[in-house]
Amino acid sequence: MLAEDLLERLVGFRTVVGTTNINLMSFVSDYLKTHGIDAHRMPGPESDRENLFATIGDPGRPGYILSGHVDVVPAMEPDWRGDPFVLRHEGDRLIARGACDMKGYVAAMLSAVPDLSGMTLQTPIHLSLSYDEEAGCKGVPHLIEALPDLCAKPIGCFVGEPTELQPVLAHKGKAALRLVATGVSGHSARPDLGENAIHALIPALAEVSRQAERLAEGPKDTRFEPASSTIQIGTVTGGQAVNIIPDRAEAHIEARSIAGANPRDILAPIIAKTGKNVFVEWLSTYPSLALEETSDLARLCTTLAGKTPRQAVSFGTEAGLFQEAGIPSIICGPGNIDRAHRPEEFLKRDELEATRRFIMKLGKGLSV
Repeated sequence: MLAEDLLERLVGFRTVVGTTNINLMSFVSDYLKTHGIDAHRMPGPESDRENLFATIGDPGRPGYILSGHVDVVPAMEPDWRGDPFVLRHEGDRLIARGACDMKGYVAAMLSAVPDLSGMTLQTPIHLSLSYDEEAGCKGVPHLIEALPDLCAKPIGCFVGEPTELQPVLAHKGKAALRLVATGVSGHSARPDLGENAIHALIPALAEVSRQAERLAEGPKDTRFEPASSTIQIGTVTGGQAVNIIPDRAEAHIEARSIAGANPRDILAPIIAKTGKNVFVEWLSTYPSLALEETSDLARLCTTLAGKTPRQAVSFGTEAGLFQEAGIPSIICGPGNIDRAHRPEEFLKRDELEATRRFIMKLGKGLSV
């Protein structure tokens, strides 16, 4: 199948983050099987979502991973001019939710399979698809944990997030917390007879503000925008009416860390300010990415892409998790991140084809 046809099929699966992807993974598995490739489908603990891993070549030899996620953000915005899960063609634009982030990369990857499977690869190419990346890379840790049983330790990983097919060497890490405070409801005229759940969150929320000021002072890494680690309160909910003591309140807090900093450490002072009536839950966490420009993987990716590497981006990917597992990783994929997570998301035809050529060039360089 052509890359464009595969993209049309992929965006037709409504794999919104946090929902099932079984039908999409069945389609990919069946497609790979027609080309003599067995896919390992690995259900996550949620049971209705899977990771998928497949190898072209000898899995006993160290190889390269092509990594992408198949979940997409919701498409509820009113500004879509058509069904966001039906691919539309307008000039050179291929429009659909996930076309850019990042089913276009997955389509290019799959479109190269017939040619790659016909090559004698001395170094194998692994295809890695994960779930719930948009919720903080929740699926890929389970896949990485399974890798020792699936293949020899990979020598590199290409993550196809939208970078205009320019190699990117670094990104920030991220961690997110959910704080839930419980109290005792009652009439606001007698606060002494109740326990205010919103008040219970205030020490932790105030600490977020203080921590944000401290982080802004440094340390700094000028490759990023902003150059420092950051922290913010994303949501706060609680209470029913002004004259009712709130018996429940909830806050979501996010930290993003520059390379070399641990996002969980940034949130530690906030956790320290929670009281006995506040429940703490980690929503997501992944480490930062930092790859040296002189590394073998960076040089290879630069040759394949024909573009000078970009030092860093502020958004995060599963590349940091692969790096943490000892697998050098780099980000390089089609499209522009500014088109993602918005109505009329699109990928250009030439971007899709350029990605296929990138993958084919990799395969030819690894074959006899």
